[in-house]
Amino acid sequence: MKALPLVAGLMIATSAVAETPVLTVYAPDYFASEWGPGPGIEAAFEARCGCDLVYKTGELLPRLLLEGARTEADVAIGLNSDITKKARDSGLFAPHGLDLSTLTLPVEWMDDTFLPFNYSHTAFIYDNTKVTEPPASFDALLEAPDDLRLVIQDPRSSVSGLALVLWVNHVYGDKAAEAWSKLAPKIVTVTKGWSEAYGMFTDGEADMVLSFTTSPAYHIMAEEDLSKSAAIFPEGHYFMVELAAKLAGTDNPDLADQFMAFILTEEFQSMIPTSNWSFPAALPKEKWPEGFQNLPVPEKVLFYNEDEAAAMRDEAVEAWRSALSQ
Repeated sequence: MKALPLVAGLMIATSAVAETPVLTVYAPDYFASEWGPGPGIEAAFEARCGCDLVYKTGELLPRLLLEGARTEADVAIGLNSDITKKARDSGLFAPHGLDLSTLTLPVEWMDDTFLPFNYSHTAFIYDNTKVTEPPASFDALLEAPDDLRLVIQDPRSSVSGLALVLWVNHVYGDKAAEAWSKLAPKIVTVTKGWSEAYGMFTDGEADMVLSFTTSPAYHIMAEEDLSKSAAIFPEGHYFMVELAAKLAGTDNPDLADQFMAFILTEEFQSMIPTSNWSFPAALPKEKWPEGFQNLPVPEKVLFYNEDEAAAMRDEAVEAWRSALSQ
């Protein structure tokens, strides 16, 4: 008989665990990794919601398109602005219903479905102790000696690689193929993704690497290394923004709405600079870490909306592929 209270207590505890609501968030691998922003965001949101936030990682949009209406996702985070048309056309996403007046992006953003959480600009990063006279413009990069070793990412498999071909297209228009012909001899390797390319650069296998204007912040703040710089070009730099969206078929719409609203809070945004190493999308510059406030940024920001990016993607990638195959 004395065991009855214990059994009852276990049943109550089990019931409480079973009733804890679960928010399933699809995210890229980097986001939920121990060095990414995911763990801190998970802990902070769970403290607010009394729920269990569960990440499921991998290729984000391809997985969602494959699963369709059967997806378990309540929210997707880590989409980017160059693929939102394909995502929107899927019909899988619902409006977020949030006030966007607190956004601090360098471009106007009025999208009622895809919510920005961070941004940066595509840039070439170099070691300023080795490259003492970096190209001061995109034109200068094209005209640099062919022994300048560049590493870039494949636009067919990498969002940064896609941003580069769109960047070249934005700057050079119908002369993009000519620009690629000049750049091609300097490109020593094209990697599938960003991490492989950046690793080659930090290992000294390249003079410059395609990355982001915020990349030096990591070296400055985490390693106390001032040797990495972004080459800033007057022609402008292509803007990249990462986004979150609520799934239209979520089983937890209220919880998904809470998470979407949480993205715009100072608590969430303050975690972005030193865990995702990018600019927060809704935090005034005076609240950024000092290492970010002092980063050089381009005066001119280049950007294609989703319709423009979708319309010129194939042509831009083909100009790149053709030049590098010669």
